[in-house]
Amino acid sequence: MTPFRMAAVVVTHARLDKLRTTVARLLAEPLETVIVVDNASDDGTADWLRTLEDPRLILHRSARNLGGAGGFHVGMQIARDRTDAEWIVVMDDDGRPAPGAIAAFRAMDLTGWDAIGAAVRHPDGRICEMNRPYRNPFWNPGAFLRTLARMPLGRGRRGFHLRDADYADGAPVTPVDMSSFVGLFLSRRALEEAGLPDPRLFIYGDDQLYTLVMRRRGLRIGFAPGVRFDHDTAAQQGASGLVLRPMWKVFYMYRNALMAYRVAAGPFFWPLVPVLLRKWRAKAADYGPDAALFRQILDEAVGDGLAGRLDRDHDAVLRLAQGR
Repeated sequence: MTPFRMAAVVVTHARLDKLRTTVARLLAEPLETVIVVDNASDDGTADWLRTLEDPRLILHRSARNLGGAGGFHVGMQIARDRTDAEWIVVMDDDGRPAPGAIAAFRAMDLTGWDAIGAAVRHPDGRICEMNRPYRNPFWNPGAFLRTLARMPLGRGRRGFHLRDADYADGAPVTPVDMSSFVGLFLSRRALEEAGLPDPRLFIYGDDQLYTLVMRRRGLRIGFAPGVRFDHDTAAQQGASGLVLRPMWKVFYMYRNALMAYRVAAGPFFWPLVPVLLRKWRAKAADYGPDAALFRQILDEAVGDGLAGRLDRDHDAVLRLAQGR
């Protein structure tokens, strides 16, 4: 294995059952440091973490829930400032390396790569759609044309996301523009050049924005099919997207999506907006009796997203989701 130092960052909030498995998996891997950011969990997480005695652990407990984006901001800052790791890998509490994944990463030829995204699958081996990396179609003419060709069939996503064949054993490392925060390996150079995720995003889209900005700054991200992560999530990404519960999540999903589209689409952003809004408003039908509330939250999210506002605090979002 290549002799370099590595740190892992895992962010958790009140999912102790998931965290136990993830921490055990990480401590079984060849890592010098494991950083756990506890986002004000109230389920015994803090007490359990205090029972762990492994010297590789750095534990940080936040006094309030900072969301995934805030947790990654803190964890990556700790990795940058308090360790000498040359590479870090980030994940949620329900995402974890498959046995041998870290060794597989260490064995890679990393020449020319600033970041590497893992192949994220469900524990049963299915590809995890919500973590499927992509090439930005607005930067890649081939992906753009494939996306346009598939849109009338409702399969536009397939035009720019990686294919199943890219996940095959022995497939080469593939350049990508977006990779998720489940199994994203970042070099110290990437961390220093790209900075830290914006904690104001709270949840959703923080990884898209972060990796798209990396690419705009000339950093290279590869997808490594031989480095597998397991994502133990019940959420499913379908052709029409997720139906989100509780309802406050709707606000972050769509506000942050507009932020990401602004970076991805560049000069095409404003012509794209009416297409997005028509598609998103049609999602109200999926929310049944909450359809009117969905539209209300969506309108607020779109207003903030188009204006580039990130100053609405989480308590205000919770009130919005209660129709207040």
